[in-house]
Amino acid sequence: MKNNTKLGAALAVLGFLAGILCLYFLAQTYNTVIHTHFAAGQWEESNTVRIVYAVLGWLGTAAGALSLTVLWGFLNKQDWAWFWGAVAATILLLTGFFPAIPAMDSHLPTPTLAVFGMALVMWFGMLIIGGVDRKIITLTFIAGLAYVLTFIDGVAPISKFQTTFQSAETFVQNQNAFWNGMYVILQQVSWWGAAAWAIFIFAAFKQKSWAIPVGIFAAAMSMIGGYPMGLYNMTEVGRFSMFLPAPILSTGLLIYLLLPSTRRMLENRA
Repeated sequence: MKNNTKLGAALAVLGFLAGILCLYFLAQTYNTVIHTHFAAGQWEESNTVRIVYAVLGWLGTAAGALSLTVLWGFLNKQDWAWFWGAVAATILLLTGFFPAIPAMDSHLPTPTLAVFGMALVMWFGMLIIGGVDRKIITLTFIAGLAYVLTFIDGVAPISKFQTTFQSAETFVQNQNAFWNGMYVILQQVSWWGAAAWAIFIFAAFKQKSWAIPVGIFAAAMSMIGGYPMGLYNMTEVGRFSMFLPAPILSTGLLIYLLLPSTRRMLENRA
C-alpha cells in the first residue's frame, strides 16, 4: 500500500468531505449547544462554545481545503501529497473530536464524531502510503492524544476566567483574582502547547532532527499549562481533575523523548 496514489486520492476525497461536514455540523449545532448550556444556567460554557466552535470551524474547513490540494498532489503523483494529507487529517481529528464534548455534556447529538472517524481512517492511511515506520506511527499517535488533551486544557480556562472575573467596581484582591490572571495566561500556554505537539507530530513523520526539541517544548508548555490548573482544581472539586491527563501524558512523552533510543529512531540512525 506504500506509494499507492489511488488510495491516497480516495483518502484525500474523504478528507475534503470531512472538512465540508465539519463546517456543516458545527454551523448546524452551534446555536443549539450555546442555548442548551445557557438554559441550564451554564452561561460561561455557552460563551466558551461561541469562541471554540468558531475556531474549530475555521481549522476544519481549512483542513478540508488542504485535502483538495492533496488530491491534486496524488493525481499528479507528487511525493509531498501523503505528508500534507496527514497534516490535514491531524487537524480534522481535533475538529471532529472536541465538539462532541460540550454536545454530550448537554445530552445532544454528536455528529462531528463522524468527522473524527473519517479523519482517523485518513490519518492512518496517509502514514501507510508514506511508508512511515510503525514505531513512529505509535509515537505520533500517543503524541496526538497529548495534542488533543492539551487543546482541551486550553478550552476550560475560557470558562473559568469568566466565573472568576471581577468588574472594576467590585474588585477585591483575593484568590480568585490570582487564578483569574492564571486562567487568561495559561489558556494560550496550553493552546501553544497543542500547536507544538502538532508540529512535533509532523516533524516526526519526516524524522527531522529538530523533532525532539519541538517535542520538549510541547511537553513543557503542556505541563506548565496543565499542572497548576489541575492541582488547584483538585482542591476545588475534591477529586481527580480533568486538567491533569494532558500534563501527565506530556511528562511521560518528555521522558521518552529524552532517551537515546528515541533520538536514534527519530533521526533514522541505526
